Formats: sequence, structure tokens, C-alpha cells
Amino acid sequence: MKYMSFRYVNRDSWGTYGPDGGVIDLGAEFINTVPTLRDFLSSNDGVKTKVAKYLKTGFGGGGGKTSDFPIGDVTMLPPITNPGKILCVGLNYRKHAEETGNPIPAQPVLFPRWPESHVGHGQPMLAPRESARFDYEGELAVIIGKTARRISESAALDHVAGYSCYNEGSIRDWQRHSSQYLPGKNFFHSGAFGPCLVTADKIPDPSKLTLKTRLNGEVVQHEGVDDLIFSVPQLIAYISTYTELYAGDVIVTGTPSGVGHVRQPPLWMKAGDTVEVEISKIGVLTNPIEAD
Repeated sequence: MKYMSFRYVNRDSWGTYGPDGGVIDLGAEFINTVPTLRDFLSSNDGVKTKVAKYLKTGFGGGGGKTSDFPIGDVTMLPPITNPGKILCVGLNYRKHAEETGNPIPAQPVLFPRWPESHVGHGQPMLAPRESARFDYEGELAVIIGKTARRISESAALDHVAGYSCYNEGSIRDWQRHSSQYLPGKNFFHSGAFGPCLVTADKIPDPSKLTLKTRLNGEVVQHEGVDDLIFSVPQLIAYISTYTELYAGDVIVTGTPSGVGHVRQPPLWMKAGDTVEVEISKIGVLTNPIEAD
């Protein structure tokens, strides 16, 4: 199943794709119980059963729910519009650590992003006026589906709701203002998240996924997720040791080799560019670049 969040006219909602490729507006139908996708992920089995039955039977007449409106009529939002936490992992692909000249980390390198630092599929990522060093970072995002505290690696994937694409646009000079990455990773609308959440039952082993990033149609990153230094289960186990994870929290797992700042000459994103992050079994996250 694929779930999305979107804006229709002046109303934010969530839903899924209909059989014709349009949008089924689940947020409107279940506004009193699960108005957002995050609320749905944290809901009890009874609510989830009602949603599944609604999708199966449509308007009560059987035959399945038809779309409420065409996909072209909505503005795509990040799948989780109100995450409690967005935790990003640095230097988590072996080849990326090697290309930057950094040693393989002994523990995950973690830092936060804020929700206002990213946009949804199709929306412009903003190149800030304060820097020309705007870099792409295609990444796999993991969305937590239920509360996790001190979870073992063997049980970690049971706490995943699904997966999505992420572009962790980075302002490289601001990233290096101090030992903390925070400033360079949180410029307003500098990243992107989407286009949808693909449920974990469709991706039983995330290590088998393949990631590509394209800048203006040219492949600039292409790597299997199996090159991760710390796997998805290892990340969940490590993070849930020191903090409790909740439904809707997002773990952004790191970027593979091929980033712009290590190229000669460096390859920066600029206004007028288009960047795409494609992950097998998930889809393509596409964003134009505009000047802020």
C-alpha cells in the first residue's frame, strides 16, 4: 500500500492512490479519528480495520473505492507532515565515507532536521541566498509505525510503518561552521521528502533496495542500500536505546557516494535545476530548484 499526504484547495489531508491513479481522500472520510497519516499510523487495530474495509467496499456498495479527484489537482506534501522527530545519519555508506576521506564511524553519526526544512514531491527546494554550495543527498527514509524503546535488531523491522525517498539538501559551507552539522542541514525548504510512504509489507528487506539520484537527468548517485555501514535494524536498535521512537518519527539513513562537493569541479544545485531521487519499489521524488 502507498499512502500520501497532500493539500487539496486549502485543506491538508492524506490518502492513497485509487485504481485510476487518482487520490482517495482518507483524511476527509476519517477526519474525526485519523485526520493525518501520522494519526493513522499510531491508531489502534480497530481504526486500521475500518480504513481497510472502506478501501475495499467503497461507498458501501462494494467493488472498491473510486478516486475522489485526479492526482494533478493536489499539492503533494511530505508523507508525514507533523513528525515528532527527524533523525538523520551522516557518513553511513562505506563508499561515501571513503570518497570524503573520513574513517568508518564506530557508531552512527546523528543529527536532527526540522519539518520546515523539507518540502513534498514536486515542490521547489530553495537554494539559499547565503551560499552557492547547495548539495544533493539522495537517501532512504524510514518511518516508524509504533512505539520503540530499547528494541533489539531482530525486532527492529517490526516497528517500521514504511519507507520513502528523501533528498537531504545540504548547505556545505554552513554545515562546516562548527563540529555540528545542524545549520547546513536545516535551511528553510532545502530538502525534500516523498512522494509517498510505501508500507513495510511491500519491502520486507530494505537492504535490497537500490537508490539513484539524478541532477538534470544525469545520474549522479547509484548505489544499493546494502552499502550502508549501519543497517536499518541497527539504526533503530541504536536510536531506541537513548530515545523513545513513536509512530511517525522519521530516520533518514544516509547518502551514498557521488555527492557534489567531492567532485572536481564541485557540482552544486542551482536555480533552474531539477533533482530526482529514485528508490526501487518506492518511486521517484522530483523537485525543481528555485532561488530563495
